[in-house]
Amino acid sequence: MKLWQKEQTSTAAIVEQFTVGRDKEFDLHLAKYDVQGSIAHVTMLGEVGLMSKAEADLAVSGLKEIAAIIESGAFQIEDGVEDVHSQVELMLTRKIGEAGKMIHSGRSRNDQVAVDIKLYLRAEILAIKKSVTALFECLQTQSNKFKDKLIPGYTHLQIAMPSSAGMWLGAYAESLVDDMEFLAAAYQVANKNPLGSGAGYGSSFPLNRKRTTELLCFGDLNWNAVYAQMTRGKTEKLTSMALSSIAATVGRLAMDGCLYLNQNFGFLSFPNELTTGSSIMPHKKNPDVFELIRAKCNRIQSIPNELNLLLANLPSGYHRDLQLTKEILFPAINELKACIDLTILMLSNMEVKDGILDDEKYKYLFSVEAVNELVNKGIPFREAYKQVGNSIDAGTFDFDYTKQLHHTHEGSLGNLCNEEIKGAFERVSGKFV
Repeated sequence: MKLWQKEQTSTAAIVEQFTVGRDKEFDLHLAKYDVQGSIAHVTMLGEVGLMSKAEADLAVSGLKEIAAIIESGAFQIEDGVEDVHSQVELMLTRKIGEAGKMIHSGRSRNDQVAVDIKLYLRAEILAIKKSVTALFECLQTQSNKFKDKLIPGYTHLQIAMPSSAGMWLGAYAESLVDDMEFLAAAYQVANKNPLGSGAGYGSSFPLNRKRTTELLCFGDLNWNAVYAQMTRGKTEKLTSMALSSIAATVGRLAMDGCLYLNQNFGFLSFPNELTTGSSIMPHKKNPDVFELIRAKCNRIQSIPNELNLLLANLPSGYHRDLQLTKEILFPAINELKACIDLTILMLSNMEVKDGILDDEKYKYLFSVEAVNELVNKGIPFREAYKQVGNSIDAGTFDFDYTKQLHHTHEGSLGNLCNEEIKGAFERVSGKFV
């Protein structure tokens, strides 16, 4: 069955296989939302007189039965049925007869799939928001837990200044605040209703688009019918940009995890069950989880570019190219959620070693404190910098960092600002309305 099929219509098998591609596989993600959109559309059709109340009620009842089948996991797209939209309409017609053939009035498959995708993306964005919130809370908890564990900070991968594990973890918590700004923007775009725009040029039927917007709990609607179709691809691209921003944060954190577990750094440790071994080297504890998170997050960051190339130079109106956005974006959503879940698992079981800064190789870590001490005694900064630099070059630098440790930690290192960062996160979380 095809929604566009007529009496004498047929398609070569090779053409059908090529044009359908992997669409059925990804359409299963949309089945729940296709029924939701159909229920709203049918309800509206009954209210404006394009279906009788009895017909609309019958159709809604049948659609709810199909929704239950989808929820149970028993829904399938049959052989010979083109897509999820055709399957739902076919199942409904089998259940209720002729009334099932009426539900497409005032609707095109173009706006049908557009609303399905927006409903799907809106729900998935909220699911990702929930995952990011869990990661944020984990980072804050661990930041407070390890605020007294000092570690070296680096610039250019060279030993720079003292830092703390608390500051390190808190930095990634604040990074998620900005990532959530991207996610909230994507949500606002996905939260607009394209249903009723038809094939992209509206309908002569007296459709009530505000009513379907209300029934589907959209925040607003796409007013211009042409633009409603132009949001196909654009919504996916903006969502992918939000995913990419989050993935960049998670991937960078994973890279730090790989480095800091390395024996040459030796800051972190994890339980044996969260690392892997070597087939020939008995001593190995490999950070495979972090390495795969890094790789998967790098791949997610490529998706906006892939969508940009897919959508480049498309004129207005619908084009079959847009079908491919699903197979690019949908797997990335699940991939990102899995990466976040595993990051939380690793961080929750992480330990930071004691006495890291006692190592001789960190003896210059407090050179800035040595300069500052001279400045506090009245020596101009440039002269103080020169004196300390010369002592380092001459190999005579000797600074008792232990007397500065408490002062330094209580100063910049102890000022995690986690409560302020939490407030910022809560404020951006309020934008998902």
